[in-house]
Amino acid sequence: MAPTVLRDGQYRLFFFSREEPRIHVHVSHPDGEAKFWLTPQVHLATSVGLNQRLVREAQSVVEQHLGEITHAWHKHFGA
Repeated sequence: MAPTVLRDGQYRLFFFSREEPRIHVHVSHPDGEAKFWLTPQVHLATSVGLNQRLVREAQSVVEQHLGEITHAWHKHFGA
């Protein structure tokens, strides 16, 4: 299961259930995907198909919605 946390423009932010316990979010874009760790600060874990500009945009979206993402993580995973 991969519940969508939110959509922002062409970006879809979501989690994979039971992937790993460290807080992170996946970001999908028509050109590819990225995964960002959220702590101790937002930083790129992996990226496939996104150029550097799109990775920066995706990271900016994650940073703008960090509170919502963190809240959704704790609600979904019960942590």
